[in-house]
Amino acid sequence: MVNKAETKVDAVKLAKGRPVFTDDMTLPGMLHAALLTSPHAHARIRSIEVAAARALEGVHAVLTHQDVSRVMYASGGQSYPQPHPYDQVSLDSKVRHVGDRVAVVAAETPEIAQRALALIEVDYDVLPAVLDPLAAMQEGAPQIHDEADAVGIHDAAHNRSHHIHVKHGDLEKGFAEAAWTFEHEYRVHQVQQAAIEPHACITYWDEDDRLVVRTSTQVPFHVRRIIAPLLGLPLRRIRVIKPRIGGGFGGKQEVLLEDLCAHLTIATGRPVRFEYTRAQEFSSARSRHPQIIRVKTAVRRDGTLAAMRIKTVADTGAYGTHGLTVQMVSGFRGLSTYRLGAAEFGCDVVYTNKPTPGAYRGYGAPQALFALECHLEEIAAAIGWDPIEFKRKNWVRAGDEIMMARAMGEGREGFAQWVTSNGLEECVQEGMRAMDWERKTLPGFHTPP
Repeated sequence: MVNKAETKVDAVKLAKGRPVFTDDMTLPGMLHAALLTSPHAHARIRSIEVAAARALEGVHAVLTHQDVSRVMYASGGQSYPQPHPYDQVSLDSKVRHVGDRVAVVAAETPEIAQRALALIEVDYDVLPAVLDPLAAMQEGAPQIHDEADAVGIHDAAHNRSHHIHVKHGDLEKGFAEAAWTFEHEYRVHQVQQAAIEPHACITYWDEDDRLVVRTSTQVPFHVRRIIAPLLGLPLRRIRVIKPRIGGGFGGKQEVLLEDLCAHLTIATGRPVRFEYTRAQEFSSARSRHPQIIRVKTAVRRDGTLAAMRIKTVADTGAYGTHGLTVQMVSGFRGLSTYRLGAAEFGCDVVYTNKPTPGAYRGYGAPQALFALECHLEEIAAAIGWDPIEFKRKNWVRAGDEIMMARAMGEGREGFAQWVTSNGLEECVQEGMRAMDWERKTLPGFHTPP
């Protein structure tokens, strides 16, 4: 197949407009779900009145935290066993960000479902919110997770879901060898994937009394494993169908609708369709982790790197779903591109009252590599080196051991790993040619033609 054109396996059905996406299916008797979300960043639900919504003609179910079992879980579709913390339940009596789940409705039409939401009366006890991760760790900050049944939170009192500290080599010796020491801080903001297809799900009972979950997901087997205890069903009674998805980019590596949609099918016995609005994609789905990244590097007189320390504060929003693993990848990638005699990574993963980040293209690497490359450019400018020559002198070579793989792995025990091939030189050469790098100091180079 190499160097030959191959027909995509689903090209014909896509060209013919056949039903390949989750929402292309319609089932007899299918109900439509709608989600009531929190207008507050942090609040307790004192009371919730749903009688009027349930009495509305065409409404078949209204579910709140009073109607579903309280089972702690983590919504991120990743490794097994699922990394801690388990700090979520399907529906809770406390909301922790604008867009958090409050109640869910199933009705004959989307319009009736929306009218039912408007009839639900919620009395909130609004609590102080904290939106900055540095402030969230301070004494006296509002405690976002004060529930007694959460599992595996590192330091709930100071809103830290995880603390990571990994090192290899002698940092003190490395910094003592330095002719120069540089330290810079970088900040990476929160962004949303904005896939063309929003999160969508259809659930129904099949002829074998299995719950079928047809969902726009990147992680069908994780979906099945995660929702089984939430629904009280064994794995063998759940079948997850993953059709073609209209964009994921990490944002669909998460269980967001599937448990609620399934709860409604169980409650009604009917097929249920559930889809986020575009607004809910921003308030109730996932995004990229914002980070505050401080990089400190020791540079020898000959231009080689003696040691590097990266300290990160990562904002995991209201829940810790991918908080550990994204930051582990961030530290691993930030300290593996260049040869380092000694390296250290420290990270606090911090809760705030903001929508929850999760998986996003690159899974933590873009944040760290942005900071790393900016940092090395600034060092090269300060010591009078061409940045390409400075990076070329220090980047890893075939045969080098990737020391951070041994030190940290990706959220688990380390392992030995070596660089077997390296295309950095070719990549950089292509980039230099594309941007006419040698002309960078000439007048007008930075002015668009």
